[in-house]
Amino acid sequence: MSIKDWPVEDRPREKLLKLGPQALSEAELIAIFLRTGTRGRSALDVARDLLSEFGSLRSLLTADKNALCKAPGMGVAHYATLQAVLELARRHFQERMYSESVLANPQATRDFLRMRLRDLPHEVFCCLYLDNRNRVLAFEELFRGTIDGANVHAREVVKRALAHNAAAVILSHNHPSGVAEPSQADEIITRRLKAALELVDIRLLDHLVVGDSKCESFAERGLL
Repeated sequence: MSIKDWPVEDRPREKLLKLGPQALSEAELIAIFLRTGTRGRSALDVARDLLSEFGSLRSLLTADKNALCKAPGMGVAHYATLQAVLELARRHFQERMYSESVLANPQATRDFLRMRLRDLPHEVFCCLYLDNRNRVLAFEELFRGTIDGANVHAREVVKRALAHNAAAVILSHNHPSGVAEPSQADEIITRRLKAALELVDIRLLDHLVVGDSKCESFAERGLL
Protein backbone atom coordinates (compact mmCIF):
# COMPACT_ATOMS: atom_id res chain seq x y z
CA MET A 1 0.00 0.00 0.00
CA SER A 2 1.40 3.40 -0.97
CA ILE A 3 1.31 6.40 1.38
CA LYS A 4 -1.52 7.99 -0.62
CA ASP A 5 -3.70 5.01 0.31
CA TRP A 6 -3.09 5.46 4.05
CA PRO A 7 -5.58 7.20 6.34
CA VAL A 8 -5.06 10.97 6.03
CA GLU A 9 -3.94 11.35 9.67
CA ASP A 10 -1.11 8.84 9.11
CA ARG A 11 0.39 10.46 6.02
CA PRO A 12 3.62 12.33 6.88
CA ARG A 13 2.81 15.49 4.89
CA GLU A 14 -0.72 15.79 6.22
CA LYS A 15 0.49 15.00 9.74
CA LEU A 16 3.05 17.82 9.48
CA LEU A 17 0.44 20.31 8.30
CA LYS A 18 -1.91 19.38 11.13
CA LEU A 19 0.50 18.91 14.05
CA GLY A 20 3.70 20.66 12.97
CA PRO A 21 7.07 19.20 11.96
CA GLN A 22 8.08 18.46 15.55
CA ALA A 23 5.37 15.77 15.69
CA LEU A 24 7.03 13.70 12.95
CA SER A 25 9.67 11.04 13.38
CA GLU A 26 12.97 11.31 11.53
CA ALA A 27 11.78 8.66 9.08
CA GLU A 28 8.58 10.60 8.39
CA LEU A 29 10.51 13.81 7.74
CA ILE A 30 12.85 12.02 5.33
CA ALA A 31 9.89 10.41 3.58
CA ILE A 32 8.47 13.85 2.78
CA PHE A 33 11.64 14.72 0.89
CA LEU A 34 11.94 11.34 -0.81
CA ARG A 35 8.30 11.61 -2.00
CA THR A 36 8.34 8.18 -3.66
CA GLY A 37 9.37 4.70 -2.60
CA THR A 38 10.15 1.56 -4.56
CA ARG A 39 8.02 -1.32 -5.81
CA GLY A 40 6.17 -2.67 -2.82
CA ARG A 41 7.75 -0.21 -0.38
CA SER A 42 6.56 3.28 0.51
CA ALA A 43 8.80 6.32 0.92
CA LEU A 44 8.43 5.85 4.69
CA ASP A 45 9.65 2.24 4.42
CA VAL A 46 12.65 3.42 2.42
CA ALA A 47 13.36 6.16 4.97
CA ARG A 48 13.28 3.69 7.84
CA ASP A 49 15.62 1.35 5.98
CA LEU A 50 18.03 4.21 5.32
CA LEU A 51 18.13 5.22 8.98
CA SER A 52 18.72 1.59 9.95
CA GLU A 53 21.46 1.08 7.36
CA PHE A 54 23.38 4.28 8.14
CA GLY A 55 22.74 4.19 11.87
CA SER A 56 21.53 7.74 12.48
CA LEU A 57 20.11 10.81 10.78
CA ARG A 58 23.48 12.55 10.96
CA SER A 59 25.30 9.61 9.36
CA LEU A 60 22.69 9.47 6.62
CA LEU A 61 22.89 13.16 5.76
CA THR A 62 26.69 13.18 5.73
CA ALA A 63 27.14 9.85 3.95
CA ASP A 64 29.36 9.50 0.92
CA LYS A 65 27.51 10.13 -2.34
CA ASN A 66 28.30 6.73 -3.85
CA ALA A 67 27.30 4.85 -0.70
CA LEU A 68 24.01 6.72 -0.41
CA CYS A 69 23.09 6.40 -4.06
CA LYS A 70 23.59 2.63 -3.91
CA ALA A 71 21.03 2.26 -1.13
CA PRO A 72 17.65 0.82 -2.22
CA GLY A 73 15.21 3.57 -3.12
CA MET A 74 17.93 6.19 -3.45
CA GLY A 75 19.66 7.78 -6.40
CA VAL A 76 21.30 11.00 -7.51
CA ALA A 77 18.04 13.00 -7.35
CA HIS A 78 17.27 11.90 -3.78
CA TYR A 79 20.89 12.48 -2.76
CA ALA A 80 20.72 16.00 -4.17
CA THR A 81 17.47 16.67 -2.29
CA LEU A 82 18.94 15.63 1.07
CA GLN A 83 22.09 17.67 0.45
CA ALA A 84 19.94 20.69 -0.34
CA VAL A 85 18.08 20.21 2.96
CA LEU A 86 21.38 20.08 4.85
CA GLU A 87 22.69 23.21 3.13
CA LEU A 88 19.48 25.10 3.93
CA ALA A 89 20.02 24.25 7.60
CA ARG A 90 23.59 25.56 7.42
CA ARG A 91 22.44 28.79 5.82
CA HIS A 92 19.72 29.19 8.43
CA PHE A 93 22.33 29.14 11.18
CA GLN A 94 24.57 31.47 9.18
CA GLU A 95 21.73 33.97 8.80
CA ARG A 96 21.12 33.92 12.56
CA MET A 97 24.80 34.58 13.17
CA TYR A 98 24.96 37.50 10.73
CA SER A 99 21.90 39.23 12.20
CA GLU A 100 23.49 40.59 15.39
CA SER A 101 26.69 40.94 17.40
CA VAL A 102 28.40 37.61 17.94
CA LEU A 103 28.86 38.62 21.58
CA ALA A 104 25.10 39.17 21.98
CA ASN A 105 24.35 35.65 20.71
CA PRO A 106 27.46 33.47 21.03
CA GLN A 107 25.41 30.28 20.74
CA ALA A 108 24.39 31.17 17.18
CA THR A 109 28.08 31.35 16.26
CA ARG A 110 28.77 27.96 17.83
CA ASP A 111 25.75 26.38 16.14
CA PHE A 112 26.90 27.69 12.76
CA LEU A 113 30.47 26.47 13.18
CA ARG A 114 29.35 23.03 14.33
CA MET A 115 27.05 22.75 11.31
CA ARG A 116 29.86 23.74 8.97
CA LEU A 117 32.80 21.88 10.46
CA ARG A 118 32.00 18.95 12.73
CA ASP A 119 31.36 16.31 10.03
CA LEU A 120 34.37 17.07 7.85
CA PRO A 121 36.86 14.19 7.55
CA HIS A 122 39.85 16.56 7.56
CA GLU A 123 40.88 19.56 9.65
CA VAL A 124 39.83 22.97 8.37
CA PHE A 125 41.00 26.31 9.74
CA CYS A 126 38.53 29.18 9.35
CA CYS A 127 38.11 32.83 10.27
CA LEU A 128 35.11 34.96 11.11
CA TYR A 129 35.83 38.61 10.34
CA LEU A 130 33.95 41.17 12.45
CA ASP A 131 33.32 44.91 12.29
CA ASN A 132 33.84 47.30 15.20
CA ARG A 133 30.40 46.35 16.59
CA ASN A 134 31.32 42.65 16.51
CA ARG A 135 28.94 41.88 13.63
CA VAL A 136 30.07 39.31 11.08
CA LEU A 137 31.50 40.70 7.86
CA ALA A 138 32.54 37.39 6.34
CA PHE A 139 33.39 33.76 7.01
CA GLU A 140 36.28 32.10 5.19
CA GLU A 141 38.00 28.74 5.13
CA LEU A 142 41.72 29.48 4.92
CA PHE A 143 43.65 26.26 5.42
CA ARG A 144 43.06 22.50 5.14
CA GLY A 145 44.89 19.53 6.50
CA THR A 146 46.56 18.96 9.85
CA ILE A 147 46.50 22.24 11.71
CA ASP A 148 50.04 22.97 12.83
CA GLY A 149 52.68 25.65 12.51
CA ALA A 150 53.64 24.50 9.04
CA ASN A 151 50.40 25.29 7.26
CA VAL A 152 48.65 28.07 9.20
CA HIS A 153 50.24 31.25 7.95
CA ALA A 154 49.85 34.36 10.10
CA ARG A 155 50.55 36.59 7.11
CA GLU A 156 47.54 35.17 5.22
CA VAL A 157 45.24 35.57 8.22
CA VAL A 158 46.28 39.20 8.62
CA LYS A 159 46.02 39.83 4.88
CA ARG A 160 42.45 38.53 4.70
CA ALA A 161 41.42 40.43 7.84
CA LEU A 162 42.71 43.67 6.33
CA ALA A 163 40.97 42.90 3.03
CA HIS A 164 37.66 42.70 4.90
CA ASN A 165 38.50 45.83 6.93
CA ALA A 166 37.91 43.74 10.04
CA ALA A 167 38.19 45.19 13.52
CA ALA A 168 38.20 41.76 15.17
CA VAL A 169 38.56 38.08 14.29
CA ILE A 170 37.31 34.78 15.65
CA LEU A 171 39.37 31.74 14.68
CA SER A 172 37.95 28.25 14.42
CA HIS A 173 39.01 24.77 13.39
CA ASN A 174 37.63 21.28 13.78
CA HIS A 175 39.01 18.08 15.26
CA PRO A 176 37.82 15.16 13.07
CA SER A 177 38.46 12.86 16.03
CA GLY A 178 35.40 14.44 17.64
CA VAL A 179 37.35 15.55 20.72
CA ALA A 180 37.28 19.33 21.03
CA GLU A 181 40.09 19.59 23.57
CA PRO A 182 42.65 22.19 22.33
CA SER A 183 46.10 20.79 21.70
CA GLN A 184 49.41 22.37 22.58
CA ALA A 185 49.88 23.14 18.88
CA ASP A 186 46.50 24.92 18.87
CA GLU A 187 47.63 27.11 21.76
CA ILE A 188 50.94 27.97 20.06
CA ILE A 189 49.21 28.92 16.81
CA THR A 190 46.65 31.03 18.64
CA ARG A 191 49.32 33.04 20.46
CA ARG A 192 51.21 33.58 17.21
CA LEU A 193 48.11 34.75 15.34
CA LYS A 194 47.02 37.02 18.18
CA ALA A 195 50.42 38.73 18.16
CA ALA A 196 50.33 39.16 14.38
CA LEU A 197 46.83 40.64 14.42
CA GLU A 198 47.71 43.04 17.24
CA LEU A 199 50.44 44.54 15.05
CA VAL A 200 47.71 45.88 12.75
CA ASP A 201 45.30 46.75 15.58
CA ILE A 202 42.89 43.84 15.02
CA ARG A 203 41.52 42.07 18.09
CA LEU A 204 41.40 38.31 18.42
CA LEU A 205 38.16 37.63 20.28
CA ASP A 206 38.28 33.85 20.44
CA HIS A 207 39.45 30.58 18.95
CA LEU A 208 36.75 27.91 18.87
CA VAL A 209 37.67 24.24 18.49
CA VAL A 210 34.81 22.20 17.04
CA GLY A 211 34.37 18.61 18.16
CA ASP A 212 31.59 16.12 17.79
CA SER A 213 29.21 17.56 20.37
CA LYS A 214 30.68 20.85 21.52
CA CYS A 215 32.89 23.85 20.78
CA GLU A 216 35.72 24.62 23.18
CA SER A 217 36.46 28.33 23.61
CA PHE A 218 39.97 29.68 24.18
CA ALA A 219 38.48 32.87 25.62
CA GLU A 220 36.40 30.99 28.18
CA ARG A 221 39.45 28.97 29.20
CA GLY A 222 41.54 32.10 29.69
CA LEU A 223 43.93 31.11 26.91
CA LEU A 224 43.84 34.43 25.02
